[in-house]
Amino acid sequence: MTRFVLQMAFDGDPRRLAARPAHREHLRALHADGRLVTAGPWADDSGALHVYEVAGEAELREILRADPYTAVHGYEIALLKEWTPIL
Repeated sequence: MTRFVLQMAFDGDPRRLAARPAHREHLRALHADGRLVTAGPWADDSGALHVYEVAGEAELREILRADPYTAVHGYEIALLKEWTPIL
């Protein structure tokens, strides 16, 4: 399994807020499956940070395609990088 860090930047589109409940349910399901380690928005709601544990980038891209935020173009990827934590 590989860990990835995803940093999202929100654009202020109100459609993102409308999609938030479905987005958070999507995240809860990924967490329950063990594919999402942690996730949460910045305190100013300008974006969010997610840490995934998946087989590879292709699986992560599929997860992102299924995210309700993607359907409403509610974010841009500011960073998507494989991560090797030491602690």
